[in-house]
Amino acid sequence: LPLIVGPALADLGGLKPGTPEYANWVSLLFYIPAIAGGLFGLIGGYLTDLFGRRRILVFSILLYTLSAFASGYATSLPLLLIFRVTTFIGVCVEFVAAVAWLAELFPDPKQRETVLGYTQAFSSIGGVMVSAAYYLSVTYADSFWAIYGAHHPWRYTLISGVIPAIPLILIRPFLPESPEWARKKSEGTLKRPSIAAIFAPKYSRTT
Repeated sequence: LPLIVGPALADLGGLKPGTPEYANWVSLLFYIPAIAGGLFGLIGGYLTDLFGRRRILVFSILLYTLSAFASGYATSLPLLLIFRVTTFIGVCVEFVAAVAWLAELFPDPKQRETVLGYTQAFSSIGGVMVSAAYYLSVTYADSFWAIYGAHHPWRYTLISGVIPAIPLILIRPFLPESPEWARKKSEGTLKRPSIAAIFAPKYSRTT
C-alpha cells in the first residue's frame, strides 16, 4: 500500500497529497483493512478448528488471490477499499491456519520449531517481492495489457499478488490434512477453551 496509495488515489479520485480528502483516504486504506484483518484473524482460529487446517488455509489464500486481482481492476476508491479489506482478511486467516497446520504436521519439537521459524522468516520476503513487482510494473507497464485503456503500474502491482498462489493451486491435491486435527475431530475432543481461560491463575503471569 505505501507503494501504490498515491498513484491509486490520483487515478481513482483525482486526489492530491496535502489535501484533507487525500489524507482521509490514506487513513481509511491503511487502518480499515488492518482492523478487519485482525478481527478475522481471531475468527480464523475458530474456523480452522471447525473446518480443518488445510481447507481454511486453501480458501483463505484463494480469497487473498481473488481480492488482489480484483483490486487491480477497481473503478472507485470505495471498491478499492473493499478489495483491500478482503485481501487483508485472506492474509490474516491464512497465517493463522498455516501456523496451526504446520505445527501439527511436525510433531517433533525441534523440527516443528525449525519449520515455524522459516515460516516466520519467509513471510517477510513478501515485502521484497512486492517491491520488485512494483519496479517491474513501473519499468514495463507499457508492455503489459491495458486496464481500462491505460497502463497504471499500481494496478499491475496489486495484481502481482496472484503469483504466490499459483504454486498452491498446483500442489493443492497433495497437501495433507493435519493428523492431529483429524484425530481430535473423529474423537469429538476438538474443543476450544474460552478466552477467559488464558487469564486463569496458573497462566496469569504469562498472559
